[in-house]
Amino acid sequence: MPSPAAAHGATMMPGARNYLCYEDLIRNNHQTPSNPACAAAVQATGTTPLYNWFGVLDSNGGGRTVGYIPDGKLCSGGDRGPYNFSAYNAARADWPKTHLTSGANVQIKHSNWAHHPGKFDVYITKNGYSPTKSLAWSDLEKLQTVTNPPQNGGAGSNGGHYYWNLQLPQRSGQHIVYIHWTRSDSQENFYSCSDVVFDGGNGNVTY
Repeated sequence: MPSPAAAHGATMMPGARNYLCYEDLIRNNHQTPSNPACAAAVQATGTTPLYNWFGVLDSNGGGRTVGYIPDGKLCSGGDRGPYNFSAYNAARADWPKTHLTSGANVQIKHSNWAHHPGKFDVYITKNGYSPTKSLAWSDLEKLQTVTNPPQNGGAGSNGGHYYWNLQLPQRSGQHIVYIHWTRSDSQENFYSCSDVVFDGGNGNVTY
């Protein structure tokens, strides 16, 4: 099993594609994930991105969004990081999903694999979004910005994370929660695409 590099963080609740595919890989004894989208991503780019699930980053991101990260490449942060997360941009409806309730208050958890000060911008796809359409900036609505949230567990630990509360908007069907973490002490940024479905769920995950 490859050793994880010192990359920095991804959303754990609701789980980012790369994080839940990593969990699926582990559940299957480090063999091919059972989820078809995860399996296709592993076939395309191998398991290295999953063992470095917290490494969707751009060392020169500088908080830039529209016009810098191309539409269709939001989930991989524009393909400017050290690992190949391009397969996780695939527009498919069968990624692992976190089940949520429209309008509920949920606690977001974002890995603090390496601690950095900064802010988290939280977006969600607009009503009418189709998961089989490539994700574009115009599909997203910003829900909140959180600066330097508290942490639970130490950096470098599997379960360590930042956490904060989010009031979910009114949505139905399948959506993407997109979180952009901008460091305030460098130009480095991190990106997470989390597939969710609003069906009365309470945060349970299906693979």
